[in-house]
Amino acid sequence: MFRRTFWFTAGAAAGVWATAKVNRKLKQLTPESLAAQAADKAIETGHRLKDFALDVREGMARREAELGDALGLEAPVDQDLPVQRHRAVEAGGPPARPAYRTLPSNSNNRNEDH
Repeated sequence: MFRRTFWFTAGAAAGVWATAKVNRKLKQLTPESLAAQAADKAIETGHRLKDFALDVREGMARREAELGDALGLEAPVDQDLPVQRHRAVEAGGPPARPAYRTLPSNSNNRNEDH
């Protein structure tokens, strides 16, 4: 009799445990829960990308300072200003030609309204 009571209690406990585990998993798979999990992952990814960008910017500023010291440049680096790029061609050169072809004013364009 004691053996039957033991196995009955063990089976009931296993059933309660399995039911609780299934219900917990079902709550995790509801649309609201999935949306909240996706939003949390998106926010976490955004924070990681921001941290990465800040690390890259800090490394760039450090390397720029190292190169400035190596080249003998004494200009201070302002962290708030964007980096200004210089053109390789002097400003006094010939004017640049447009990259597109202009059509003559009396073109025979058949697609225009008449």
